[in-house]
Amino acid sequence: MDQLDPLCLALFYFRINRIEDAHKECTRLLEKNSLDQAAWSLKLSCFAEEVYVDELENEEAGLADTFMDLGTAVATAARPGTSLYRPLTGTAGGPSPAVRPRTASGRPLSGMQRPESRLKTGSMEQMLRTSRTSKTARPVSASTARQARLGTASMLSKSENAFINLARLNVAKYARDKTVNRSLFDYVFLHEADMRTSQQIATIAQRNSNDEEQDWFWPNQLGKCYYRMGMIRDAENQFLLSLQRCPMVETFVLLGKCYRRLDQPLSCVERLRNGLEQFPNEPTLMTNLARIYEA
Repeated sequence: MDQLDPLCLALFYFRINRIEDAHKECTRLLEKNSLDQAAWSLKLSCFAEEVYVDELENEEAGLADTFMDLGTAVATAARPGTSLYRPLTGTAGGPSPAVRPRTASGRPLSGMQRPESRLKTGSMEQMLRTSRTSKTARPVSASTARQARLGTASMLSKSENAFINLARLNVAKYARDKTVNRSLFDYVFLHEADMRTSQQIATIAQRNSNDEEQDWFWPNQLGKCYYRMGMIRDAENQFLLSLQRCPMVETFVLLGKCYRRLDQPLSCVERLRNGLEQFPNEPTLMTNLARIYEA
């Protein structure tokens, strides 16, 4: 094994799922030559493989995603002129001074407050912009935060910084490079859980691909980004484009997940049946179809 080329040895370790050994070999190569693009790309793949989560089985909607959905939001106050209730304007009948006033989150206004004890969740866009290094004393009940926690599990036990500084990365340059853009996308999407940067990489890579190639991969990945960001209709369009170029089992299931999020079970069943026509007795399609019938 010592006589092998270090890069070939790292690739061998990666193929037999010895990710830690592949990490070490890539680190040695990058210490000798920090511009080694092959070792850099393989190290990105190692990071992504460590925290890989099957997107087809990842279906969890958190409390924040549920309550921030505009379709289910309920107004807390009646519209003017439509209610017989008149708010109290005087002090009589008001809250007792013996009761400690509380904020909307239930915390008393008086007393000590811990800094950085709560994330600002004004919108899904704000949640996606939340820094990965932010500290909170409360768990964030959202599927997007869950993905961030899954993506940072391997880094929390290490004192070193992130492998790539995404804020300084020339995304457009590497997204056009067909030799590294897929590894970079997997790293940002799975490990960093940065949906905005992932969407940018997938968009640039899709535009850079030729129409003659009929590449199904990047529309599929772009649809995943849109799905994570809550843009279900945009995700649906990308999955349909991917199916038009090349039918894949994964794309049929992801398209069915979009219709489930849109509360359209009949459309979901129709798409899964279309997939079974092209891939008869496919276990993944049959399992997801059974889940729809069970629900």
